[in-house]
Amino acid sequence: MKKFSVHQGVVMPLDRANVDTDFIIPKQFLKSIKRTGFGVNLFDEHRYLDKGQPGADNSQRPVNPDFVLNKPRYRDASVLLTRRNFGCGSSREHAPWALDDYGFRVIIAPSFADIFFNNCFKNGILPIVLEEEVVNDLFKEVEAQEGYSLTVDLESQEIRKPDGGVIPFNVDSFRKHCLLNGLDDIGLTLEDADAISGFEQQWREQSPWYFRAP
Repeated sequence: MKKFSVHQGVVMPLDRANVDTDFIIPKQFLKSIKRTGFGVNLFDEHRYLDKGQPGADNSQRPVNPDFVLNKPRYRDASVLLTRRNFGCGSSREHAPWALDDYGFRVIIAPSFADIFFNNCFKNGILPIVLEEEVVNDLFKEVEAQEGYSLTVDLESQEIRKPDGGVIPFNVDSFRKHCLLNGLDDIGLTLEDADAISGFEQQWREQSPWYFRAP
């Protein structure tokens, strides 16, 4: 998993509450478990004017010019600003995979669905919960300034705005440790690799009969 320390990126505003995981990545794309290749189908049903299918040549599909992700000013965005209860619906981990594959590293919202929130941390994305009034102000600032970007500093737990303003945010200390060090569940397990190997060797010595071939 990629480490997260400080990230600066253009902000894309998705002014919609209760965005579910099917909105983020439609069900027909859930056949693969490779974690990559989902970015081109992020927000597929709203991003394109036709129905997407796995393996299709997306470069030939008609895009929806009114959808925010297709607007030139947000094309290189890596910080997603959205509304309450983002990521609700199913527990599909493909949703954060698609967001990460497209290039989003930070998501800011007043609230998140619990499973999606946890899945973000496990896939190197930082979900930040801010008060609704603060989110409202950010929407106004993003709309008013093309190329509006934020600097997100995980170590100091603060968001730095273009005007010099600073917005503090909370994050669980264990999740913070994992992101700073790029540790997913497998990485956490491998931190104890020596202890695991020691236990296995001790078990072999204490119970050699268990390891004998039948």
